[in-house]
Amino acid sequence: MGAKVVCRNKKAFHDYHIDQKFEAGMVLSGPEVKSLRAGRANLKDGYVKIDEHGEAMLHNVHISSYINATHNPNDPLRVRKLLLHKRELRKLIGKLQEKGLALLPLSIYFIANGRAKVELGLARGKRQYDKRAALKEKQTNREVQRAMRRG
Repeated sequence: MGAKVVCRNKKAFHDYHIDQKFEAGMVLSGPEVKSLRAGRANLKDGYVKIDEHGEAMLHNVHISSYINATHNPNDPLRVRKLLLHKRELRKLIGKLQEKGLALLPLSIYFIANGRAKVELGLARGKRQYDKRAALKEKQTNREVQRAMRRG
């Protein structure tokens, strides 16, 4: 794939079942891109909302301000526009009408030509017992891997 991952949203994989994934571009300022290249972003509480104009907006994603920026720094939590095709947006709007679905950022990465992309996931919330079962399965897989390595 040749993508350099800046950050991942581990909390999203723990708290939600990811049904479908989408890739979107982001409208960023120059200092924000430099800050992303330095790996200074946090997706933990991020979510995507589609506004009244039919545009996808990224909320609560923290991209730290770039230290060496010469002009006024941007607000780290500002709302950023996402770039999606009309057909993808219409599909997402239809899916988000369903009860219990949310659109979350899963990771931010740079593709080969230097553009920053965000991977979005159509997510359905997990119940408490689902989270426990997932942790138990993860633990047993680790133990099996350890046993296989030992011989």
